[in-house]
Parts: sequence; structure tokens; C-alpha cells
Amino acid sequence: MLAHHVSASSPKLDQLMYWGADNAGSVLIQGQWWRIVTAMFVHVGILHLATNMWCLWNLGLLAEPLLGSAGVLTVYILTGAAGNLLSTFYNWRHDYTAWVLYQAEWANHHIAGAVLDPTVVFPAGAGASGAVFGIAGALIILLKSHLLPVPPLELHKLRRSVIYFAAINLVIGFTISLGVVERHTGISIDNSAHLGGVLCGLLFAAPMVPRIGASRELFLFRLRAATVMVVGILVLFSFYLAQLPR
Repeated sequence: MLAHHVSASSPKLDQLMYWGADNAGSVLIQGQWWRIVTAMFVHVGILHLATNMWCLWNLGLLAEPLLGSAGVLTVYILTGAAGNLLSTFYNWRHDYTAWVLYQAEWANHHIAGAVLDPTVVFPAGAGASGAVFGIAGALIILLKSHLLPVPPLELHKLRRSVIYFAAINLVIGFTISLGVVERHTGISIDNSAHLGGVLCGLLFAAPMVPRIGASRELFLFRLRAATVMVVGILVLFSFYLAQLPR
């Protein structure tokens, strides 16, 4: 993005959309479903990227020994997609009335050749935070496993720290998103993406066993089963979103 002259501190909306940010209207009206995945690799400036990568690094140090590299990548993609799907659903429901009014106004005043622009109504979403919360959700479940060859007290401390991370950041996100705070700071947090990520992470890890302490065959079987289960749920939810009234 920098090589294409995008600002490192405050990229513009059209630039974020060009590089793959999520937008409920772009997905549900224009059929750009690929944004559900690409949005988790796009960030709103270097500070946004740095904070997400710092969280990913710290959680990844815990997650990779328990999930393996392929498992961490799988959780990242699936929980990030879950967060973006829930964000798409929330923003569509929240701003649907405004979209209907915008369509009516456009129909009455539009210039020949002009097209409807969903970004006028629906907010753009970008960032890895949904996937980061997803990894945290998976860790909350896996760090409770009795198979791990770690003293129970140490496991309890690790798990508690991950729970605190998820809970505190969810609370911070909802606090910042209060109208008065958002207006004064200019910061907007996609809480539905965070919530969707952590819930999907919990769901993904429910049938899992950690790679450490379990046989390779059992771990791989549980990993594949969890992947198939979550992919199936996300596909069904996507079909539901595709049927929402336009």
C-alpha cells in the first residue's frame, strides 16, 4: 500500500476499499464476498497494524505449540472470516434503513451513468483483530486440557491472562464505541468482528486436543473435524446473509 502512495498513518476510505476492506453493501449488494477474507489482511495505518501484530505475536507464541503452524493459520482465517461475516450482518441490519433512503434519493436525483455507492452508507471494516480474538478464544479452551505436560497452576495463570486479554479488550472496544467517546476520539471499533472472532475460536477449539500431549493421529483428526465443522457453519451463515432483503 505504501508503494502505491497510501498514507502510512491515515489511509482514505477509497484506498482501503481498493485494497480489500470489508463493507456490508459491497459484499451483499455487489457480491464481493472475497472481502470477507481480504479485510483481515488490510489495516487502517501503521499503528493499527503494529498493535494487531503485537497481539498476534504474543498469542501466537502460546498457540503454535498447541495448534501447530497449520492450525494457527486455519484458526486465523476461519475466525477472521467469522468476525467479518458477523460484522457484515450487524452493519447491514444497523444501516439498512439508511440504505433504503439512500436508494430512494439516488433514484430521484442520480446522474445518468452514476452507480450506487455502498460506502456512502455502510462503514468499512479492516484489520486482523477478529482473527486475533479468534486465536484467544481457541487458547481459552485448549489451555484447559489435562493432556498438557505443564503444572496446573501455570496453565491456570496462562489461561486467566488470555481470558483477561479477551474480556478487557472487548470492554474497551464497546466503551470506545459509545457515541460520545467515538465522536471525541475519531476512533471506531468493529466490536461485532471481535465478538464473532472469539466465539468462532471457542467453537473451533471445542472438539480439539492440543498437539502437545496428544497423539499425532488424534490431533490431526480433531483438527480436520473442527475445520470441517466451522467451515460448514460459516458457509450456512453466508447463505443466510445472501438471502437478506435488499
